[in-house]
Amino acid sequence: MKIFPADFLSSLPMTTFQEILLQNNFSQEDLVNLLLAEGEERLQLFQRAQQVKIQTIGNKVHFRGLVEFSNICSKDCLYCGIRKSNEKVIRYEASEEEILDACQFAWTNRFGSVVLQSGENSSPAFVKRVDRLLRKIKEISDNELGITLSCGEQSLETYRQWRESGAHRYLLRIESSNPDLYRKIHPDDDYHRFERRLQALSDLKTAGYQVGTGVMVGIPFQTPEDLARDLLFFEQMDVAMVGMGPFLEHEDTPVYEFRSLLKTKQERFDLTLKMIAALRLLMPDINIAAATALQAIDPAGREKALTIGANILMPNLTPCKYRKEYQLYENKPCLDEDAELCRNCLETRIELSGCEIGYSEWGDSKHFRKSDRT
Repeated sequence: MKIFPADFLSSLPMTTFQEILLQNNFSQEDLVNLLLAEGEERLQLFQRAQQVKIQTIGNKVHFRGLVEFSNICSKDCLYCGIRKSNEKVIRYEASEEEILDACQFAWTNRFGSVVLQSGENSSPAFVKRVDRLLRKIKEISDNELGITLSCGEQSLETYRQWRESGAHRYLLRIESSNPDLYRKIHPDDDYHRFERRLQALSDLKTAGYQVGTGVMVGIPFQTPEDLARDLLFFEQMDVAMVGMGPFLEHEDTPVYEFRSLLKTKQERFDLTLKMIAALRLLMPDINIAAATALQAIDPAGREKALTIGANILMPNLTPCKYRKEYQLYENKPCLDEDAELCRNCLETRIELSGCEIGYSEWGDSKHFRKSDRT
């Protein structure tokens, strides 16, 4: 990814596109123009996002050690490789010792934070297990590790319980803010309602979390207008962080039937970069993750995302024996790379991207702190 000189924009003749780049407020039409940028305009978008990122939040990248502790899921989302109806998946639950060992590694190596991610499960036993893990992670790390949860839709009571036990960030992707498109990629029943997803996001804010959400970029039937509305949805929801990556199909899902409608993987990759850059302009001080799915398309995908706006990386700390069973999409990278190798690889990649690692820092969203909601 090219690093641009500071005076790159000012050296170019003013155009309507450049005027959009220099705005503080963006309409849906403005955002569509950014997402359709090609050639010189695309480079200008990336350079402007790079400038805004450095000016607003600096050049640090923060690690979130990812522990995919269970692939047991009660949902049947039509695009997902670990959906309940996929009988080819070998279901697993990592042991408490394995999870805590991974978190211990994160703390020892100064990652600052971990992410506990699982399939969606709201059984009493699951809720209690997560609660117990939260308390033990805080205990083994002297209360120093930050904890993000990504465990799907839960009740407000459960969210509050987990918040009290130590979690302070929560990632729940909306997947698409267009209700009609959302219904095309989820079963048509009350358990998968768009309104239920919105309520869960609202409950997370009520419970006091730094709330993260996100979408898949390049799903069948999606338009640039849909993606622009997604960006405005993030702004309207006043989220603290966003994780979004290129959609990668999985052959054991119903959506695979519509793969002929997909853009090429390279097109989905490039559109994701433009989404990240546009979001950095729209919400300058939030946290934006460089999704692992980017690396599934381009070996340097995550570094490119860091260069043009992202500031969060999630090294995979899941025990290697489980990783191949947590494939939401096909060709997921780093399935055989242990935590030590993953850390060393990312450190090198971040240095090459010109960024700095924020060791032992939670890396909370400046947007959340500014809103005085901690």
